[in-house]
Amino acid sequence: MSQTDARPATLPDPRRWKALIFIGLAQLMVVLDATIVNIALPSAQRDLGISDGNRQWVITAYALAFGGLLLFGGRIADLWGRKRTFIVGLTGFALASALGGAAVNTAMLLGSRALQGVFGALLAPAALSLLAVTFTEAKERAKAFGIYGAIAGGGGAIGLILGGFLTEYMNWRWTFFVNIPFAVVAATGAVMVIREPAEGRNRNKLDVPGVLLVTTGLVSLVYGFTRAESSGWTAGSTLGLFAAAVVLLTAFAVVERTVKAPLLPLRVVLDRNRGGVYLSLGMAVIGMFGLFLFLTYYLQVVRGYSPVLTGVAFLPMVAGMITGSTQIGARLMTRVPARFLMAPGFLTASIGMFLLTHIGLDTSYPALILPGLILMGLGMGTAFMPAMSLATHGVQPRDAGVASAMVNTSQQVGGAIGTALLNTIAASATTTWLTSHAHALATAASPEAAKALQFQGMVHGFTTAIWISFGILVAAASVAFTFINAGRPGATRAAAGSDAAKVDEVPVLVH
Repeated sequence: MSQTDARPATLPDPRRWKALIFIGLAQLMVVLDATIVNIALPSAQRDLGISDGNRQWVITAYALAFGGLLLFGGRIADLWGRKRTFIVGLTGFALASALGGAAVNTAMLLGSRALQGVFGALLAPAALSLLAVTFTEAKERAKAFGIYGAIAGGGGAIGLILGGFLTEYMNWRWTFFVNIPFAVVAATGAVMVIREPAEGRNRNKLDVPGVLLVTTGLVSLVYGFTRAESSGWTAGSTLGLFAAAVVLLTAFAVVERTVKAPLLPLRVVLDRNRGGVYLSLGMAVIGMFGLFLFLTYYLQVVRGYSPVLTGVAFLPMVAGMITGSTQIGARLMTRVPARFLMAPGFLTASIGMFLLTHIGLDTSYPALILPGLILMGLGMGTAFMPAMSLATHGVQPRDAGVASAMVNTSQQVGGAIGTALLNTIAASATTTWLTSHAHALATAASPEAAKALQFQGMVHGFTTAIWISFGILVAAASVAFTFINAGRPGATRAAAGSDAAKVDEVPVLVH
């Protein structure tokens, strides 16, 4: 019997578009929280006396918990129910945000960020898998994923804008408190509107060894990049963490081949199309999140922009992402194979990144930064849309949560690695530059001249890291073009790829 014949003939959920509003709102909250704190970080650091060494942990604690637990969260959604997991994730995220806004010391703030990551790891895969089983018709699915892709791609930049306004006109604590109304509205809407088809539930037991191995493996990997900044790439602690990550993740792959009910069925990632999406998307996010961090500090510290003006400066990137996702990606998704959207999208973003490698102490925003951000937004928005759809297309319904989790895992782990790796590269390049100009600094004619030299060293570090980001985006385009060979992901239900067909998988969009 064909996949089409096997599908139950059910009508689409009449409340599906209302459901999309609340699913999108929850996703926006999770994505923007990865960057909203960036702009508020200098103010929080001053208020709580956070050391420079611990400063990055405000960002990394969230990414570590989120990235490390996403597969666990995805499988919990499959086992426990996506709607229930969605509501629990929203509730916990709101409580963790309240704790962060009320933080009185460094430990309390870092603990709240880790808790946000834990509940975000429940919420994000539940949101995407709910979307995947709610929209069944090809054109509607393309439109829904276009909106979702715009939120996923633009949410980080929106976080920078919102963080700027809240920090400048209210208080850095509101970058946490703002999540509470988001969560309350989304949870209320979920209770009233969202319906989950019961037949897609996974009734197997939880793979506890898999949970422990993949969580500790991913945390070791990201922490290794973080330690490299303070200890160096060849330090014993750094190499030990990387070695531990390799051993743990290899053991995870072995366990998943042998257990009866694996946390991550290897059929989900060994399909060349889904594997290509996860890998290329993770690589692209490495470059994009590094850019957010560097450009934020460049605009505020070097150019003297206020937090609000810094946020507004990212608006063209948000507009580009929304345009690329809803007007280019969504319109072409049912007509053009995914790789012919994703690879050109990543290449377009890399051109924008190339422009931003030329920033200097007095770079014109309209002449160079603006076109760079627009190209970044257009490219990433165009690529995100088919990636989101293809990554969950063609999986068995009982694997929808974990397949959705893999999308978010590639993004969050990519973002954490990007922040740690590129920050390490930038700091090293800045130190090398300042060391080589030590005499000029010591003999500077005035404090202003010495400050200008320090800023020049900082900009040198930024541009060095942005060059690396440019190369990573080009590599992501190559991976997308080489691995992804599926047809139009929104056009037919059989477009999940030949490997999916071999294991007789039923598309996730079936009710």
